[in-house]
Amino acid sequence: MKSRIGKAAIILLSGLGAIFAVALIAAMVAFSPQYVLRVLAWQESDAFDWQKFPARELQPSEVPSQFDKSLDDRVPALFQNLAGVADWELFLEDSQTQAFIVLQDGEVLYERYFNNTQRDSIVTSFSVAKSFTSALIGIAIEEGFIGDIDDPVTDYLPELAERDPRFESITLRHLLMMSSGLDYQAYRSALFDGDDPLSTYYPDQRQISLDNTRIVDPPGSYFQYNKYHPQLLGMVLERTTGVPVTEYLQTRIWEPLGMEFGGSWSLDSEKSGFEKMESGVNARAIDFVKFGQLYLENGHWNGVQVIPAGWVAESIQVDPSVHNAAYYPEGFGQSIYDSGQGYYKYMWYGLFRGEGDYDFAAEGDKGQFIYVSPHKNLVIVRNGIDYGLVSDDWMALFYDFATDF
Repeated sequence: MKSRIGKAAIILLSGLGAIFAVALIAAMVAFSPQYVLRVLAWQESDAFDWQKFPARELQPSEVPSQFDKSLDDRVPALFQNLAGVADWELFLEDSQTQAFIVLQDGEVLYERYFNNTQRDSIVTSFSVAKSFTSALIGIAIEEGFIGDIDDPVTDYLPELAERDPRFESITLRHLLMMSSGLDYQAYRSALFDGDDPLSTYYPDQRQISLDNTRIVDPPGSYFQYNKYHPQLLGMVLERTTGVPVTEYLQTRIWEPLGMEFGGSWSLDSEKSGFEKMESGVNARAIDFVKFGQLYLENGHWNGVQVIPAGWVAESIQVDPSVHNAAYYPEGFGQSIYDSGQGYYKYMWYGLFRGEGDYDFAAEGDKGQFIYVSPHKNLVIVRNGIDYGLVSDDWMALFYDFATDF
């Protein structure tokens, strides 16, 4: 009896193995072997993805900018009290934080590193990269490479209209607002056909964004987070400027801002050589602070208008025409956003403080934040291996700190 059961088990396992092998081969044919192997080997993204992908380098500025330091013990004391923890820095260590920096009035009040990270360690952006993409779009409009934010995306990517004429109704504004009406299902029933793995690991992001995007609703109807949007905007940037997106970032932001260190922008693959627009800016935390300070100063830096002031203002203030419960999905936020306090604009998150007053933030997976509070002239940067907290809890903590400090 035992030998029969053993033989049956072997036959069953062999059959399942054969089915898996056939499915794997089919996936490699339908997608690409490199993509399938990436999904299987890498699985969920992590904060060290920048070590896995090829990248285009960013060079440190020839004239680096450095902030003055005026370390203030009130910063950790207040955070400790607001977080309800016994030891703020032990909490940062335990919550998988890599870097935590607080800047006010252009001076560093707090700067600490954890979990084998130092000041010159590379940390990654995840979706903070989308806010860099937004800034580059504003610069490209100012420089005349792009006509207008309300131009149809098909003016720059005509092959979309050839596949489906309805793409002509989707504008650059819709892409920046995450309101294109394009289908985006992070995960589907099959392992390899979810939009999240495709927009993360597919080795030709131009192709997958042009060929795998499908219209399901009229643009402008509602907010839906969609990682194909920054990819499409990245193609618009490289076609109109005639240079790789990393080069445009280098000359328009990295160098003028006096970035102290180099960095990189991860690429989809060596062969394709297209920036991972949704997630791939890799730098040092102190240079991410500079990007936040740039927005705090309305795009102005050391006598130079790096980003048009009008674009900065438009990017971080709510659009009242869409600020309603029907526009945002249920669960847009689990805490601080629920009261209608939160909004999304041009790849930045915003939080109302009152009439004409708001904070805003660039936010990325695993708890990457550039948080800006204009009413306190304050920038907070947190990078991490993981959240350690619910995302909204970090935002609430930053908001409360900016309120009380």
